[in-house]
Amino acid sequence: MNAHSQHVNADGSHGPLPPLHLPRRTRMLLWAALLVLVGAVAADVLAGPGVTLTPMLAVTPMVSAPATRNPRVPLATGAVAAVMAVLIAYFVDVALPISVHVASLLSIVAASLASAATVALMASRERELFHVRNVAEAAQRALLRPPPERIGQLRIAVRYTAAAAESRIGGDLYEVTETAYGVRILLGDVQGHGLAAVETAADVLGAFRAGSRIVADLAQLAERMDRIQASHAMQERFVTALLLEVPPTGPAKFVNCGHPPPLLRRAGRVVELKPPAAAPPLGLRHLAGGRYQAGLFEPRRGDLLLLHTDGVSEARDRADRFYPLAERLAALRASAPEDLLDLLLADVGRWAEHGLTDDAALLALRWDR
Repeated sequence: MNAHSQHVNADGSHGPLPPLHLPRRTRMLLWAALLVLVGAVAADVLAGPGVTLTPMLAVTPMVSAPATRNPRVPLATGAVAAVMAVLIAYFVDVALPISVHVASLLSIVAASLASAATVALMASRERELFHVRNVAEAAQRALLRPPPERIGQLRIAVRYTAAAAESRIGGDLYEVTETAYGVRILLGDVQGHGLAAVETAADVLGAFRAGSRIVADLAQLAERMDRIQASHAMQERFVTALLLEVPPTGPAKFVNCGHPPPLLRRAGRVVELKPPAAAPPLGLRHLAGGRYQAGLFEPRRGDLLLLHTDGVSEARDRADRFYPLAERLAALRASAPEDLLDLLLADVGRWAEHGLTDDAALLALRWDR
């Protein structure tokens, strides 16, 4: 990696790009190409003065180009290849006409310049893309504020993990707010990824933060958020969401807007909290019909409720099987929400050997009294 490659951070400062990581298959292919070049040079030396393989040295800067962001690297490797071609021409391939050696040198020079131009172009585009991702990631962090670790009887933990570095800007969202009606919680998943998904997430979070303090009924709050989302016709995006209300006393309420059901772990057993009736994601009720209804459950001391996006439940193993979230949640021994989420994400990572295919957000609540 070039130590001087820079990107512009979201705050306008400069910093190094992340280390350049080549996939294992790419590294193997480059090593194979390098071995072919070494074999060609050895064969040229052994073949004597009447045969030359030095034109193959023009591949040398092309081999080095994928492993760097510095255009000087392919130029330097091209210079080394040119020196080797001259030495072979002077000491080994003395019987060949000068035009053959000149053609070899020109091939090396042309390949070096083209490789350097390619590296410079790709590095420039990578810096631009990395800058866009940094800005979007900073915006996403500003939107997804860390919730308090404890509110009244509740102990709370949140984890958010991206599917991959290439898609780390996602549309998963969460919010925890204290209101006159109790603690209200939102966990959702915007269709798609990237800046447009972050924009939609900001709209949904804004609607929730504003409405959760003034709308007394949780189902009506979901309807209000659905109308706001549907009014943004240009976005053409929907949002699966789960709304939860935990009052100081009495049963907790939840409204499921087309989202994976929350899981309640009680005394070592895990059950899904299913809504009274199926309801569409936010932004689609005007098309799908139906209405949002609140489900109820009576929490007990020691209960743990897990809210999650489908990036967890749809993680697949090598045999293409979905991650058995309810079964694994029941088996995990951790009781503190933050410890449980760390163990759960590590378990999902082991299950999905090739990584997550979607972003994953997890929010765990435990009733301590």
